[in-house]
Amino acid sequence: MSHKPLPGFRDFYPEQFAERAHIFETWRRVVRRYAFQEYDGPPLEPLELYTQKSGEEIVTQLYNFVDKGERAVAMRPEMTPTFARMVGAKAQTLRKPVRWFSLPQLFRYERTQKGRLREHYQLNVDIVGEADVLADAELLSVALEIMRAFGLTAADVRARVSDRRLLNGLLTHLAIAETAWPAVYAVLDKLERQPRELSGETLAEAGLDHEAATAVLGFGALDFATVQTRYGDAPAVQPHVARFAEYLAHCDALGVADWIRFDLTIVRGLAYYTGIVFELFDQVGEFRAICGGGRYDTLLKSLGGADLPALGFGMGDVVIGELLRARGLMPPLPSTVAVWVAQSPDTPDAPHAALRTATALRTAGCTTEFALRAQRLDKQLESGRKAGAGTFVIVDPGAPDAPWRVRRAGSADVTFSSLEALCAWASSNGTVR
Repeated sequence: MSHKPLPGFRDFYPEQFAERAHIFETWRRVVRRYAFQEYDGPPLEPLELYTQKSGEEIVTQLYNFVDKGERAVAMRPEMTPTFARMVGAKAQTLRKPVRWFSLPQLFRYERTQKGRLREHYQLNVDIVGEADVLADAELLSVALEIMRAFGLTAADVRARVSDRRLLNGLLTHLAIAETAWPAVYAVLDKLERQPRELSGETLAEAGLDHEAATAVLGFGALDFATVQTRYGDAPAVQPHVARFAEYLAHCDALGVADWIRFDLTIVRGLAYYTGIVFELFDQVGEFRAICGGGRYDTLLKSLGGADLPALGFGMGDVVIGELLRARGLMPPLPSTVAVWVAQSPDTPDAPHAALRTATALRTAGCTTEFALRAQRLDKQLESGRKAGAGTFVIVDPGAPDAPWRVRRAGSADVTFSSLEALCAWASSNGTVR
């Protein structure tokens, strides 16, 4: 039998679990500060929930099967369909805007590579019921505040932001047929990763003339100020430029403007995005996108749910974990033991006295451990040091004036005549976890 997990899956030994816990705790702490509520759904859903959104081709990427009730089901590859189903079921009674987040484990059967496995955990943050561009700024602010909470700065991470409506307005102004837009999206999405000649050939095959193709190929070099100057008065572009300028002003007021780079090549491959979209990347370019999302105003209705504007993002644990480790920002594995209780092996009542002491310390909130079999005192203390304990309580009922002795490295021993006094001291001296 193999001692390894299936390809693309992970074991979480204590060190890896502590890293995962750090990521989860940071996610939860920040998004709750932004007044989002946590929810969850089943890891197994009807297969049609995903084929309805993405088509039958999605099945090749799923872990799907027919269950014992003859139902076609799949392990969830993403959370958005479940989210849409849940919101749609109670759309009339939910307070708007809905501000929800979740941390599901997701499963996709695809080729494993750096930053992408066949399972991962993902933070999903969504806002439903608000069409104003301030909601878009608020969503990006959450994602970037998470970066700050991890110890990252604008020198480490860049938010590359675009707007599907602005892009579509530019394509309309350039007289590019709407039937060619999917090909333009595909070219822009790959503009940094494929030769310019190949991108030009693709645009030509889609029906773009030389002038229009040249303009599209130059989109990646445009900053927002240039778009304003060059296209801001065009009827098809003007309202979208004005909206995006308002968005940037909101982002500035929210304190995240320094993180943002306007980038028309960010189109987000998923067809359901309708407005502002963004992806977060490390500045070195070492990793895949850290996070991605945007506005999807028509998706809930298309899935049979409520006709409500919506926007959201997903942030996986794999890439952010790799980035934190590479930048030295992943905290070390914390000690699981605050207090180690040892006993004098020469006193008959010491074993039970040590157990009563450990119970009292635990009740007081101290993470406490002791040897589970009889050992010499020096062996007990060595076991405590290996466990990472910084405080040692030596129990000796044979010393009536001081049956509890506390030992800490670099400090003189402190004695206590009552268990209550010992617990009060422990609670106020950094041994509570």
